[in-house]
Amino acid sequence: MNTLRRAIAVVGAGDAPTSICDLAYSVGLAVARQGASLICGGRGGVMAAAARGAQSAGGLTIGILPGYNRHQANSNIEVAIATGMGEARNAIVVASADAVIALEGEGGTLSEIGFAIKLGRPVVALRAWQQLAMLAHTDDPDAAVNLAFELASGLPEKI
Repeated sequence: MNTLRRAIAVVGAGDAPTSICDLAYSVGLAVARQGASLICGGRGGVMAAAARGAQSAGGLTIGILPGYNRHQANSNIEVAIATGMGEARNAIVVASADAVIALEGEGGTLSEIGFAIKLGRPVVALRAWQQLAMLAHTDDPDAAVNLAFELASGLPEKI
C-alpha cells in the first residue's frame, strides 16, 4: 500500500506584487487543508507566500533551491533541498509534484509549466497564462487546488 502524501507544486514570480502573493497564500492554505505537501522553488514572492499559507494551516512545505546553501530558503520552508542546479531545479520542482498550480510569473515560471506538460503533470493556471490553451484555468484559489487534485487523481500513481 502506497502511503505517499499528495504533493502540489506552486509556481510563480519570485518578485511578485502583493495581489499575486495574496493569491499564492490562499493557494498554500488550501493545499495544506487538503492534506497535501506544498512544493516550490523555496525562495521569495509566490514561493514564500504559498509556503506561508501552507505552514499557517499546518502543512508540510518543501523548497527545491537553486543553490547549494539550504539556509537560503525562505523562513516558511521546512524541508530545503539544495540542488546547486540553478534554474534547472525547475524540472525537479514539477517532477516532484502530482500537479502544478501556476500563478503570474516570467521565464522561470514558463519553464516550470513546460516541464510539467512534458512530464504529464496537470497544470492549473490561476488568473494567469490565459494564452496557453493546454492549461486548465480558474480565477479562484480553492477551485485551483480542487481542480489540481481532480486532475492528478486521474493519473497513474507512478508517472
